[in-house]
Amino acid sequence: MPSNTASSVKAPKPSYRCSECGWSSPKWLGQCRECRAWGTLEEVAGALGGSGVTRAVPAARPSSPARPIGQVSAEAARARPTGVGELDRVLGGGIVPGAVVLLAGEPGVGKSTLLLDVAAKAAAVARQRGEGPVLYVTGEESASQVRLRAERIEAIDDALLLAAETELGALLGHVEEASPSLLVVDSVQTIASAAVDGSAGGVTQVRAVAGALIAVAKERGIPVLLVGHVTKDGGIAGPRVLEHLVDVVTQFEGDRHARLRLLRAVKNRYGPTDEVGCFDLGERGIVGLADPSGLFLSAARSEVPGTCATVTLEGRRPMPVEIQALVAATGAGSPRRTTSGVDHARVAMGLAVLAARLKVDASGSDVYVSTVGGARAVEPATDLAVAIAIVSAAQGAPTPPGLVAFGEVGLTGEVRATVGIQRRLAEAARLGFDRALVPLAGSQELREVPGMRVLPVSHVGEAVGAALPRG
Repeated sequence: MPSNTASSVKAPKPSYRCSECGWSSPKWLGQCRECRAWGTLEEVAGALGGSGVTRAVPAARPSSPARPIGQVSAEAARARPTGVGELDRVLGGGIVPGAVVLLAGEPGVGKSTLLLDVAAKAAAVARQRGEGPVLYVTGEESASQVRLRAERIEAIDDALLLAAETELGALLGHVEEASPSLLVVDSVQTIASAAVDGSAGGVTQVRAVAGALIAVAKERGIPVLLVGHVTKDGGIAGPRVLEHLVDVVTQFEGDRHARLRLLRAVKNRYGPTDEVGCFDLGERGIVGLADPSGLFLSAARSEVPGTCATVTLEGRRPMPVEIQALVAATGAGSPRRTTSGVDHARVAMGLAVLAARLKVDASGSDVYVSTVGGARAVEPATDLAVAIAIVSAAQGAPTPPGLVAFGEVGLTGEVRATVGIQRRLAEAARLGFDRALVPLAGSQELREVPGMRVLPVSHVGEAVGAALPRG
């Protein structure tokens, strides 16, 4: 009888966890169903499949009684400016004490340069307020290498402390000694804990390091900025739980061959997620751009065929973009269609609409469409400006100076309404444009913009006629 009882006790079932994203499965699979990585599921002891026994958790005395929400003070959670206006814009006015911010981006995009500049400016602000220093911990470079970068971008301050560490215990020791007002860790994937098995950057290590840093941030009220790597698909490397643990997730992106860098908030517990920060990455460091129009508009607005300006919306922020087009005789059997910064499929659709509705046939010519300064204009509201630029290049008729156009072009040639017309008009007027082609639908509700003449159009042919009267 005892032998039957012993044999009836089932051994715990094994479970498997993905080493890339942390997804768990009760059985082994060749491909992770979460991140689609191959051969990354490893057996772990006593996780999902275990014995299924749930232990009861006894009630404990709370550390403080619950209070009415109106009696809870919100001063401790007020955002404080960091000294970098574009970062404060994305964070919702500044960084909140005790908040943990994750900054992700591709290698070489400028994450370390940005955070070093932020650390120096935050150190200057903290020194003026009489607060603690700023602690910058680097796990990817030596202290001397970071010092050289700081000299180049003029990010040296007496209140900025620098430490090169890759062990979590040593990092926490620096925090204990310095009592910083801001902690920067570059990067979270390079820090390892001796109390946890696995190499730095693994799922278990990243989860343990992030958990320890978050606990320190909440306990001491220290804001923490973490640098995170991204995968080849553009996602944040490490377990998905990391994004859920932190308070703010930001994405730093940009073409490494261009100077423009954009900072977006993917998740923000303390502010909006539709703000965009613009930065100019040059030889002497990174500079916030409160007005990025100089990068997106050509310096000399001469009457050259094939150009048309538009205004796109990056979140809630209007961004001026100049569309340039070139229609040239093809030297090969099949004409080329080359685009840069615009949606290739929408350009092809626009060429078909122009050929069918306006008899502007470019089937025997090479067509090139690009944006100025490496800007991205992929929203449908740029269709009208692309169509006008192509017709202007094909007919050799330049658009008049001061003209801006935005609107979506349908397959029948109609100009459809788009969002944010009022904000686009206000930004165009601020930059000196005095004439705007807008969709007729919804134009009756627009408020008057000083110095701007609004021309509502309902068809792409009508818009081309208004923009190119000599065409």
